[in-house]
Amino acid sequence: MASSPTMNGKDKANPDLNGLGALLLPGWLNSGPQHWQSRWEALHGFHRVEQDDWEWPRRGDWMARLDEVLLEQARPVLLVAHSLGCQLVAAWAAHTNHAHRVAASLLVAPPDTEREDMPPNLFNWRPIARARLPFASVAVVSSDDPYCALPRAESMAQDWGAELVLIGARGHINGDSGLGDWPDGLALLSRLAGRPG
Repeated sequence: MASSPTMNGKDKANPDLNGLGALLLPGWLNSGPQHWQSRWEALHGFHRVEQDDWEWPRRGDWMARLDEVLLEQARPVLLVAHSLGCQLVAAWAAHTNHAHRVAASLLVAPPDTEREDMPPNLFNWRPIARARLPFASVAVVSSDDPYCALPRAESMAQDWGAELVLIGARGHINGDSGLGDWPDGLALLSRLAGRPG
């Protein structure tokens, strides 16, 4: 029997998130319409954390915004981060008093913000926060990410205590990676929802 749309127009065939909410944390310059985060937002009603400045992101401002949005949530959430959003999760978790509101995090394509060729817009994201995350996490990385060499991504995942998932040569795992709605990523998120903490 086919599923019928819900009252808000979202498909009822949503992933099983175990009653948890999902917050999308895009990276630098936000996620465009073909990005898997934007597709998940449209298909499943996940909430995007909007930042005031996507072009010149200030780490402290982004951390404060995440705290603000988390405090508005009525239930624990899964953080779904891409690129600079992963660095946001790491920095925020090291300073917040609200980490208990997060059940788990999916960290996709964390960039190396300590690279010599980083644009000046991102200089204030140095040094990378390396403390172990206080919630279950999975780091999804590509073997040919132009913004992070694989050994650096592996090192970050290890420091954060995140399970490492390598998905082959998928670039920056974004709208140019040919992922479409990225069902494999959604399956990882559902698995995380089943083992928070």
